[in-house]
Amino acid sequence: MMQVHDFTFLFGIGLFFAFMDAYGIGANDVANSFATSVGSGSITLAQALIIACFCEFGGAFLLGANTTETIKGGIVETSLYKAQPEILMLTMVCALIGSSTWVLFATSRGWPVSTTHAIVGAICGAGISAFGADGIQWSGITKIVLSWVISPVCAGIVCALIFGATQLLVLKHENSFQRGLIAIPAYFGIALTVNVFYIIFKGAPDSSLKSDSNIGIAVGIALGVGAFVFLWCFFFLRPFLRRKIQDSENLRWFHLFIIPFVKPQGKIPEVVEEKSGKAADADLEAGEGKADASLVALETKEKSFAQKFKGAITHGLTQEVNITHDENTNAVHDHATKYDRDTERLFSAVQVITACFTSFAHGSNDVANAIGPLATIYYIWDHANIDVKKAPVPVWILAFGGVAIDLGLMTYGYHVMRTLGNKMTYMSPTRGFSAEMGTSITILTCSKLGLPVSSTHCITGATSAIGLMSGGGFKSLNWRLLLGVFAGWIATLPAAGVVAGLVFAFVSRSPMLV
Repeated sequence: MMQVHDFTFLFGIGLFFAFMDAYGIGANDVANSFATSVGSGSITLAQALIIACFCEFGGAFLLGANTTETIKGGIVETSLYKAQPEILMLTMVCALIGSSTWVLFATSRGWPVSTTHAIVGAICGAGISAFGADGIQWSGITKIVLSWVISPVCAGIVCALIFGATQLLVLKHENSFQRGLIAIPAYFGIALTVNVFYIIFKGAPDSSLKSDSNIGIAVGIALGVGAFVFLWCFFFLRPFLRRKIQDSENLRWFHLFIIPFVKPQGKIPEVVEEKSGKAADADLEAGEGKADASLVALETKEKSFAQKFKGAITHGLTQEVNITHDENTNAVHDHATKYDRDTERLFSAVQVITACFTSFAHGSNDVANAIGPLATIYYIWDHANIDVKKAPVPVWILAFGGVAIDLGLMTYGYHVMRTLGNKMTYMSPTRGFSAEMGTSITILTCSKLGLPVSSTHCITGATSAIGLMSGGGFKSLNWRLLLGVFAGWIATLPAAGVVAGLVFAFVSRSPMLV
């Protein structure tokens, strides 16, 4: 009979592979959530990391309860493990091994796979290895699989409606910039209204407004917040953007909050674009430009350990994401309609907000993929029973997963961002905004229903819809890349399941281990 704090080695192994799984989520799932923002040039990779630090955790804490419950105990038949809780611990450890192994392998290849697929497949594989087909709650699996089909289609439809409205009302007109100035406050207000409604109605764990009978209160508060944001954007953000973009005034960020009282500023000085990195090296090799001999000598010195460590940590932040020099990508971009540059710059401001919402929505759904199994492992280790469904997720586990996710995005996220950034279709701020808004609405809706849908499927469906509406029809979408992504989706569930099942079979049948 298992006692409290028995099988500590399983808990330790679970911690390690939960960290690796969360790291993979950051490098893959979080990366594809930010791919449209970074790909359109609205934010940098470093800014994406800062947003993720706050929004991923906020989404997990405020909206992540339902999906965490599904991953913790809604897939395997936990009653079969009652006599031997340690076997459920082993099942979850093997699931984390299978999921993290496949996700990290796919990330190294730049494949935007679903970490939801990976963890569900891995739990199924380990559960079948433990108790056969009876070890799985197949009714729950059917619900999840159905959501995988629905989510990309729904995200694509919502995205198409948003982008289509933006094209019709703003982009296709000669005075698109002026129309954009009018549309920006409306988009901000709508975006805040939708997200505030889900936060209030779905609610934090102890929210008193979660019941359907209080939906009117939730709608009223959300509309009030949206109206306030609309007015603020109309009287502050709109004139700030007009003066900064159209009039080229040298405004600072803090002028946004006092813009009605700011006197006309000087024009932004024109600067010659400074070359750096490989471009500068190429110029030097060609004899263009001068190199200071002392600087060259300094660069040849061996780097200190601190410099090497800093370089390793920041390596992912210095990578180029928008690679468009290959022939196939250029052909896809050439078929896309390009709109007014200043109007696109307007929507960069909106896309920063939608990037926050997409990250928030991702945290509400996908963080559970790593912390759900770890929460199960920890609870069994600490209580020696299998009553895991009603057990709250400790805050330290949320923080543990959040740190790993941020590290994954920072050091390895550029691989997947390249795939969904600009290689699948031409991405601009208006397109990125539409894709992110459609994705966040779809994920938050499904999260409310308790469906652990894949953000990868949603953002890919939204990106595909953008490509089809970009002016060139089917030619505006990289079908070869899209088929490769589909193949990765198909392979994910069985690959993670086979790895987890084989590991469980090996460990459970090895003498003196469990």
